[in-house]
Amino acid sequence: MRIGLSIGDFTSPGGPACLGQELGQVAVAADQLGFDSLSVMDHFFQIPLIGPPEREMLEGYTTLAYLAGQTRRLKLGTMVTGVHYRHPGILAKIVTTLDVLSGGRAWLGIGAGWNADESHGLGVPFPPLKERFERLEETLQICLQMWTGAEQPFRGQHYTLERPLNSPQSLSRPHPRILIGGAGEQKTLRLVARYGDACNLFPTPEIPRKLDVLRAHCDAAGRDYASIEKTSMYMWDPGDDYDVAPVIQALRWLASMGIQHTFIAVATPYALKPLELIAERIIPAVADL
Repeated sequence: MRIGLSIGDFTSPGGPACLGQELGQVAVAADQLGFDSLSVMDHFFQIPLIGPPEREMLEGYTTLAYLAGQTRRLKLGTMVTGVHYRHPGILAKIVTTLDVLSGGRAWLGIGAGWNADESHGLGVPFPPLKERFERLEETLQICLQMWTGAEQPFRGQHYTLERPLNSPQSLSRPHPRILIGGAGEQKTLRLVARYGDACNLFPTPEIPRKLDVLRAHCDAAGRDYASIEKTSMYMWDPGDDYDVAPVIQALRWLASMGIQHTFIAVATPYALKPLELIAERIIPAVADL
């Protein structure tokens, strides 16, 4: 199992004036300690799981670009971008830019989105769910076309691109990996089978059934099920005792259900000791799962 670090809390101990420095220290530590990847939450407002909407929230791709300059080996992506946040042609350019400037370390995390309040708050269109899924499929098609270098017009139901030029081209070949977040059996997992390099599922006992559904979609699409990386999230609150045994147990449980890559979100994201413990005791314990 591979272990990534996920950051969604941008309220740092030193406040906004120190946030860049403190976030950079976390990324450098993760880079040096052997984490496989670093992801950041892509939202406009903070989400209820972490705090009220007024709590600090950074723009995802600006943050990743900054962290790309602080690191050398971590793979970088969002967990995950709502399809309605950015026009697909611009999104492809953004991910390509991150990939080029990071030396080929970017991946695209994307989903249908869900937070209406933040979109309405900032005046960003928030289409109905059915339309967001239609836009998601077109966005995936556009990104994949642009990463092939094909410049013929794209004319879909929701997007028209007369010349989807992408220069410079991504360093990752054939394209930056695509992770599709969500566990919907009829739409999301079908899109994973058709377009995704990875899926991201909630850490629940439903994972085996969801993966069975994904396998069926792969069979229908003529896709190699084994080629899709299965990922999940895990939230760790180190508390005062820093007990890693429950974390290792949970990761083994996830691996037993087919999860290959877990993104760990630490409840104290700016403390370096939990990252050191993950590197020293957790990553070696699950490396062969």
